[in-house]
Amino acid sequence: MPTPESSRSPRGQAIAAAAARVIPGGVNSSTRYIGEPYAFVAADGAYVTDADGRRYLDYHAAFGAILLGHNAPEVNDAARAAMDGVDLTGLGVTELEVALAERIVEVIPSAEQMIATMSGSEATAQAIRLARAVTDRDLIIKFQGGFHGWHDAVARNVISAPDKAYGRDPLSKGILAQAVDSTLIAEFNDLDSVVDLFDRYPDRIAAVILEPIPHNVGALVPTKDFAQGLRDVTQERGAILVFDEVITGFRHALGGYQEVLGIVPDITTFGKGMANGFPIGGVAGRRDLMEHFNGRTGDVLMAGTFNGSPVACAAALATIDYLKAHPDFYERTHGFGERMRQGLADIVTELEIEATPAGFGGVFALYFTKAPVLGYRDLMRNNDAAYVAFHRGMTERGFLMLPMSLKRNHISGAHTSEEIDRTLEAAREVLTELRNTGVA
Repeated sequence: MPTPESSRSPRGQAIAAAAARVIPGGVNSSTRYIGEPYAFVAADGAYVTDADGRRYLDYHAAFGAILLGHNAPEVNDAARAAMDGVDLTGLGVTELEVALAERIVEVIPSAEQMIATMSGSEATAQAIRLARAVTDRDLIIKFQGGFHGWHDAVARNVISAPDKAYGRDPLSKGILAQAVDSTLIAEFNDLDSVVDLFDRYPDRIAAVILEPIPHNVGALVPTKDFAQGLRDVTQERGAILVFDEVITGFRHALGGYQEVLGIVPDITTFGKGMANGFPIGGVAGRRDLMEHFNGRTGDVLMAGTFNGSPVACAAALATIDYLKAHPDFYERTHGFGERMRQGLADIVTELEIEATPAGFGGVFALYFTKAPVLGYRDLMRNNDAAYVAFHRGMTERGFLMLPMSLKRNHISGAHTSEEIDRTLEAAREVLTELRNTGVA
């Protein structure tokens, strides 16, 4: 007999079942499975449509990769035009690759040179390899809750259970013990925890890698003293400071969150929103560091058949040039984000729910815990059951948000004022239900 779920979503369930037969788990990335909605058939502007015809106002935004809105014509037209030129040669360079690197050097404060990759994970892997090469050191520091990709060097201690946080918490089997133990764990917004590691492992720490805002656990905003302290301590101890701006880059400011902070790291990685959904990432930094990637004179391997794909470069250029030409994009998305955070704050205060809106710019989050939320230790007080129920209630009302413990949501250039108001009205309904049923 069909389940109530399958009778509600027959096409989506059928596609999901077909996927499970030929794709492990039915999805091509382990964080994509959320249950209903199961499969999508269309996307436009601020909306996605599932296989059973339901339309959702999208705040998921492909984990933040959609910045201007789905299928933005400026970006898609540029990609189509690139398809009529050079496709892939495997030799030399194209004008689009040069133009993109020039644009990155122009807009990102830390960028003196840039290399394109196919993803953010590849970018962070290369940044860590580079840091170890130039310092001749073996250890790196990351922060509990920070996610920097799937590779062995950083695949540990992201959304850790309380009993595993700050301990040994790899994300996968198959990672060599040496790789896990070569990555040290500090606490976000706690400079003393970083200094302690430098003191315990003198002359061994190659790099500190940081999501300036750890958006993979929501929106932990750094204090200026913490961020400046990281810059100071890495310079004093001879380590490389890597800003992983795969999510924050281009989303919060044209120059990334480093532009907002006024702090220049040694190396920056980026991806996601830079091409509004097209697959591309990058590594940029000081010239003396980046020249180690020089295939003729350097000593660090950078390779990738699809690196600098002309179509992806064209999409990235179109996205960045749109942002340059429309500085009001940030005023608009930041304003909507502030309205969302303040609206949620007003609702939870009125309903006397223990919850704290958070975020920056066009990203908003809702933690079901008391303020303040500055580090991962604060997040461990979160009522996860309440967030799961909140997510389910919003999905049922046609609002697509990030599930599980990720808790962040993205406002794109396609969202409107009316849609922000409608989202807050739905949030009030859901939160009232959670309060009345004792979930929150």
